[in-house]
Amino acid sequence: MTYLISAAAIALWIWLLHVLKKAGLRFWRYLLGACGLFLIFMIIIRPWAVLPLARLVAAIAGIFGKVTGFYQAYFRYGVIFIESFNGAITVNIDMECSGIIEIAAFVSLLTFYQIYNVPERIYVGIIGTLYTILSNALRISVICTMIHFLGTDYYYLAHTVVGRIVFYVLQVILYFFVFTRSHVLKMRTGDFGYHKREEKPITEGGGDKA
Repeated sequence: MTYLISAAAIALWIWLLHVLKKAGLRFWRYLLGACGLFLIFMIIIRPWAVLPLARLVAAIAGIFGKVTGFYQAYFRYGVIFIESFNGAITVNIDMECSGIIEIAAFVSLLTFYQIYNVPERIYVGIIGTLYTILSNALRISVICTMIHFLGTDYYYLAHTVVGRIVFYVLQVILYFFVFTRSHVLKMRTGDFGYHKREEKPITEGGGDKA
């Protein structure tokens, strides 16, 4: 029954996208498309993707931990063990730490972003997803390093404040280059466009004089 409801909802979503496209309502199509795809990610794909992503993030972050000796990553279980001067703590990489929410949001927004053509969206989507995974692994490394040096009492500060600041600053950089910068470069007003270089007219007689 659940599968039938999901299939009906997806069919309705696709039909509404078609209607909005025919009506030329680009903004509403983008909004409905991105929100709908995000919900599909979170409801259908998330249960299958969380554990592999958690293992991948733990494995990447574990490289730094193995080199420095600050912590140990057990990537098969998505768990990181951190030792500090006042004890030890185990960090479990769950749905929030796996990065699935940020990846789903990024891919959903990009899929309906008409500035890029389809091959460009696929390429940027792959690069952006890998960038998000690496950013998340860096966040985990920062959290673990802080706990190792400052102690287990700083878990909340490292995880909730510092780690999130590092991660979201990196995400803002990604969104700037993928969405804001690309839109500005391809924006045109009449014959003027940021994506075009201003050509210098060539005068008769062989160009500039010394």
